[in-house]
Order: sequence, then C-alpha cells, then structure tokens
Amino acid sequence: MKSDIVDVNETRRDLTVEVPSTVVDEAIGRAAAKIGRAAKIPGFRPGKVPATVVRQRFKGEIMQDVAETLISRAVGDALTERGIEPIATPDIQDLVLEEGQPLTFKASFDVVPAFDPGDLATIEATQSAATIADEVVNQSLERLRERAARFEAVESGLVDAGHTVVISLERQGTDKDGKKGETEKHEQVSIELGAPSNPPGFDAEMLGMAPGATQSFTITYPADYTVAELAGGTVDYTVTLKEIKTRVVPPLDDELAKDLGEFDSLDALRTRVREDLEHEAMHAAERQLRQDLLKQLAARVPFAVPETLVEREIDRRLEDFARRLMDQRIDPRQANIDWQAFREGQRAPATEAVGSAIVLDEIAKRDNIVVTEEDIDGELQRYAQQTGHTVPSIKARLQKDGELGRLTAGLRREKAVSLVISRAKITKS
Repeated sequence: MKSDIVDVNETRRDLTVEVPSTVVDEAIGRAAAKIGRAAKIPGFRPGKVPATVVRQRFKGEIMQDVAETLISRAVGDALTERGIEPIATPDIQDLVLEEGQPLTFKASFDVVPAFDPGDLATIEATQSAATIADEVVNQSLERLRERAARFEAVESGLVDAGHTVVISLERQGTDKDGKKGETEKHEQVSIELGAPSNPPGFDAEMLGMAPGATQSFTITYPADYTVAELAGGTVDYTVTLKEIKTRVVPPLDDELAKDLGEFDSLDALRTRVREDLEHEAMHAAERQLRQDLLKQLAARVPFAVPETLVEREIDRRLEDFARRLMDQRIDPRQANIDWQAFREGQRAPATEAVGSAIVLDEIAKRDNIVVTEEDIDGELQRYAQQTGHTVPSIKARLQKDGELGRLTAGLRREKAVSLVISRAKITKS
C-alpha cells in the first residue's frame, strides 16, 4: 500500500492512498463468496450460484463491501504508522475502485497539533470575595415577607387602588376593522388593580364600586398594543363585583420567621439568609474565576481551532437548549426561533470553549494527568445519587453508548482546571 499525507493548513490533512490491485481482487473474491453463500437466485440451489453470476448480479453490494473494508483498514494503517489521530471520521473523496485496478482515494480530516500550553504561573485572575452587605440581606428578607403576603376580604367599603377584586365578567370585542367577536363569559375572576397586565383603563372603571354592583363600559386599545388581535380595537365589558380583597404583608418579626421554617427567631432567619447568600456568592465567584481562566487558556491556542470541533460544540449547545425547552413543555419546532441566527450567535462562545478544551488536553498530556478507576466510580456514584440509578447500570449504559471515554476526558479536563487554579496567580478582591 502506498500513502502520502499533505498538510492543507495547521489543522487539516489530506491523506492519499493506493491499495494494490492484487489486494483489491482478493477482497472482491472474498466479498463475492460471502454474498454467494447467502444468495437466492431462481434456478440455483442456495450456495451453488456460480461466481460469475454472483459478481454480475451483486456487483454493487460486492464493491460497497470491498470499499468499506479496504478503506477503513488502509486509513487506519496509514494513520497508525504516522501516529496521527483524526478528530472525526475522515471524509473520503476521489474514490476509484475497479476489479483488476488499484484502489485509490483521498481521505481529508482535521487534527489538533501538539503545542506548548505555556507557563501556568503567568496566568493572572481576580476572584471576588463572597461578602454580603447588610442591605442585600435586608432585601432578601423583604422579598420573603412579600411572598408571605395573604389576601383578606374587605368586609365593607368600596374598591380602592391596590385592592384585588373578584368579579364575574362578560366581554365582546370589536377589531380595528369593525368585526365583532363572540361574547365571552367568566365567573370568579380575580384581578389585582395596578397589575401591568390589566387592560388599559380597566382599573379606573373598577374604582369606587361596591360589592354586588354591576356596570358596563368600553375600552379602546391603543394601535400599538402588545396583543396584536386587540390593537386598535374595542372591548365592551360588563362586570359584577363579587368581593373585594386586600393584600396584607406580615411584619418582619419572630412570628414570620417561625412561619417560614424551623427558625426560633428573626435573627435565626437572618443568619440563614446571609449564609445562603454567601454560599451563592462563593459559587458565583468560582464560576466567574473559572470563566476568566478558561478565556485566557483559549487565547493560548496558536492556530485556528478546527471547524469540525466548533460545529460539534454548536450542535451540542443547540441540543441542550432544545432539551431545556422540552423540559418546559415547549416544542422547539413551534418556538418561533430563528435557529440559523441562534447557531451563529453560539459560534464565538463555542470557539472559545473548544479552544480552552484543547489547551486543557495539552496540559493534561504535558503534566501526566491521569483519571483513575476511583475517579470514574466517584463520578458515577454522584450521578447515581442524583438520578436514583445504580452505579453498575449507569456504567453499563455509558459503555454501550460509547460515552465512557467522554466521561473520562471530562474528568481529565477538570483535573487540569484544578491544576491551572493551583498554579495561576489569583488575587482576592
């Protein structure tokens, strides 16, 4: 077998291969014999079809079998001989396969060249302190207080600003072209006066009403109203006030703390809130630090990252986004999203993510970072605790799907990140 490799650019390679005709003819003979043993042709007993008939009737299948067998072997041998590991399955081009002739083709693929990731001690970053101001704690307590609010019936009086009204409602709309819609009726509708979603002018019509009262009014919607079918049209309303409620926010005291959980006092609740905020701030600072470090690592790649890896990362991001939509019961196909624009918007962050991963892999090679069976079992154990599955079942599924190698690569990169953090110059702010 003859082979030659050409560097198209820093990451792209073209491998040209020629397999001798004797090897091609032997492979054709083996493929024809295999197909002949299973061939069913009228007039011939199974397994007794003449070789010439088999080669004529099943030439396409035979040549496909030969191409798949010889190309895979030839590419594998050529790359192994040169110590080259392609990023993905090579693209086969210019294939010539004929009986009695050498097999020739070109295989194009991307690689990640070896390079020096540099001195990690020259990396500098700042990590924010996880300190929480008293005002932030007070704001969180106030939000808890607001969420603990309850609605109480107003026994006497008229509707006033800030009240919540319980009404029966009848409405009929007329669009901007004068076409009337169907009349809608609703019972026991609760509306909080002042809510931004209320129809324009609706609150003013309710003010001063007494329970049991009924009134009719018409609302004209602006031409630029956010709901397109209402813009520029009118709606005739008839409402009957059933009940008036007012929102009561409890005082920030020991009783509220006890209602919110196992807290003996407001001070205990305040302490927990501060601890939770500090915990969140610490993780946010760690995420930001990690992001800053990865960005600096990505900048150390001395060549344009292979487009194959960038496209793969963009695909992964799109799949992850679509999965999150489905978790929210949103059909990605009906979400009115410009997916091409979304892809392009992901290109820059995907390129940076690929670049940092490439550098982390080089660091792992240079510093002999290894992932042990204990590391893998520990990760599987954490996943088992989250999902409720057993470690053996998770491991078996990963092995079946060919994902165990990806898990190992991810753990190796995480170890490389830890090494970077340990050697980088990190200043606390």
